[in-house]
Amino acid sequence: MRITGGIHRSRALVAPRGQATRPTSDRVREALFSILAARATLEGARVLDLYAGTGALALEALSRGAARATVVERGRDALAALRANVAALKVEGRVDVVASAVERAAVQLERGGFDLVFVDPPYADVVDGTALRAVERVVAGGALGPGALLVLEHAPARGEARAGKEGKEEGDHDEGGPEIAGLVRDETRRYGDTCLSLYALPENAGDRRP
Repeated sequence: MRITGGIHRSRALVAPRGQATRPTSDRVREALFSILAARATLEGARVLDLYAGTGALALEALSRGAARATVVERGRDALAALRANVAALKVEGRVDVVASAVERAAVQLERGGFDLVFVDPPYADVVDGTALRAVERVVAGGALGPGALLVLEHAPARGEARAGKEGKEEGDHDEGGPEIAGLVRDETRRYGDTCLSLYALPENAGDRRP
């Protein structure tokens, strides 16, 4: 696993052994950051990485021009790998590590503090709604700033997964993205067994926040 672009391009990242942490593949990460670059969302961005695992998404964002990152992870082994990766890239001054479950961290996050949010939970937690409810707490708490973009990584919808990729090109649009209260889904793209759904705050969201 490596950084795929920017000032730290090709730098290796460590990951914990076992199946508890499932890092986003280099191929999917590179596709994601191509989308973000086309939207001009990276330069100077304040990044929030939920279910951060090894920190690969946040560190890739910093490599490609983001200003700061807050990473939220509760797994002991994942946290050890994350901190090792931060130290290896010498970005300790630009990364805040929150060792907590996402739903608990929601109340600690700076209001309006983030322009770009990555959400890469266990796929099963998306299916049963656990991860979606945690993300909704973060959104309801006002952590996303004006114009913020949220990216959710998840498995294809069951029907899409059974159908496979016949007749589809890599990165094709897919209609299987879940709903997240408080956000509007912009698009969903599929890359093999992985989908990336992009969400935005409604323009008047700030008027409704507590």
